[in-house]
Amino acid sequence: MAASSPFLLPLGLLLLLILLPFALSAPSHCATPPDHGSTIHIFHASGPCSPFRPSVHSSSWEDTMMNFMTYDESRLTYLASLATSHRPSGRSFVPIAPGRQLLQIPNYVVRASLGTPAQPMLVALDTSSDAAWFPCTACAGCPSASTSAFFDPSSSTTYRPFPCGSPQCAQVPSPSCPDGAASCAFNLTYGGSSVQAGLAQDNLALASEVVQSYTFGCVQKMMGNSIPPQGLLGLGRGPLSFLSQTKDLYASTFSYCLPSFKSLNFSGTLRLGPIGQPKKIKTTTLLSNARRSSLYYVSMIGIRVGRRSLDIPPSAFAFDPATGAGTIIDSGTMFTRLVAPAYAALRDEFRRRVKVAGPVTSLGGFDTCYNGAIKPPAITLMFMGINVTLPPDNVLIHSTAGSITCLAMAAAPDNVNSVLNVIANVQQQNHRVLFDVPNSRVGFARESCTAAAT
Repeated sequence: MAASSPFLLPLGLLLLLILLPFALSAPSHCATPPDHGSTIHIFHASGPCSPFRPSVHSSSWEDTMMNFMTYDESRLTYLASLATSHRPSGRSFVPIAPGRQLLQIPNYVVRASLGTPAQPMLVALDTSSDAAWFPCTACAGCPSASTSAFFDPSSSTTYRPFPCGSPQCAQVPSPSCPDGAASCAFNLTYGGSSVQAGLAQDNLALASEVVQSYTFGCVQKMMGNSIPPQGLLGLGRGPLSFLSQTKDLYASTFSYCLPSFKSLNFSGTLRLGPIGQPKKIKTTTLLSNARRSSLYYVSMIGIRVGRRSLDIPPSAFAFDPATGAGTIIDSGTMFTRLVAPAYAALRDEFRRRVKVAGPVTSLGGFDTCYNGAIKPPAITLMFMGINVTLPPDNVLIHSTAGSITCLAMAAAPDNVNSVLNVIANVQQQNHRVLFDVPNSRVGFARESCTAAAT
């Protein structure tokens, strides 16, 4: 399987990106404020006001957390395949919200529209992907229960499929032109499942701005046990990514503030383009991996717990494009994963500083849990040129009843590329994270963007 393709995602990520249409209803007291100007409001999929929330919750908090960790591992397998693949190398304010996959894995979504007249959609944001796709009407094998989320090409006057032999067809995996077909098709495969899509262009709108002739995959056929996504917008740096396709409009620059999974409404924001970005934000260098240019590598140099810098070998953070080693910033993984020596040093010092009477317990992939509330020591992630000190909400997870508290980080799984550190979305929440590709920098600044329901 050609993991280097911008349109190829594994089953775990396909499951991660399941979205629901605007037509799904929420309780009347959960009305979302209307969008205005260049701002789109966002909600969290796990809150009581979210249309992603099932009407009946059958899973305990413990089971939910273990599901989070299990599907994070699928995500990490995908990221590892990207890191080790051998492929060479504004102005809008768009609020964003965490979405959720079938087994409650959170992801962040924005409202968008596609076609003319505009057809409203919800699309997932993924900083480690280049792809954009939407399920289209008459999709064979796609779920029929939510057909209102499908894009109808026949209803759009600006929809244009790519003809066979067009240059864009060479940029997607397994391009084909079946007998009698006038347009280019391609396949997305993983394990025993496959998705067939047509390559097309149409107008894509985020907030008040319209991107003319945006290239995306129109999903036409689904085979196997995978559940196809309802929409995806890749914010990587490959040739078909949103950044590349809107380079003239947004200058390959964006930032986001991800709301906590506790947030009940649309409250985070995605800001597109250099205008309106923080002026005094502290930044670190954005590194390039020619083997997989989409990933946002940064130079992590250490970790501090309290005032103590941990004794971690430099090799744990060393950037090596050949092996995929190093540290990436990723929006799709929930909990930060650190290579074994880095995590062990962090965990041991964290445990030493937490003073509680009871024993340290485990919960699924979390190996540092306590019965009851704790006062955590400060954890500082140290990057070249900037230190990011995490507040308690970015360090701990708590059961609903408050009876269990866990360190919200873990070691990189042994069965994937264990040389890759992933700074995940729980640790990024309520920070403004800036991705400035032309100036090769990534920035962090505290910003509260988690709101309660109104």
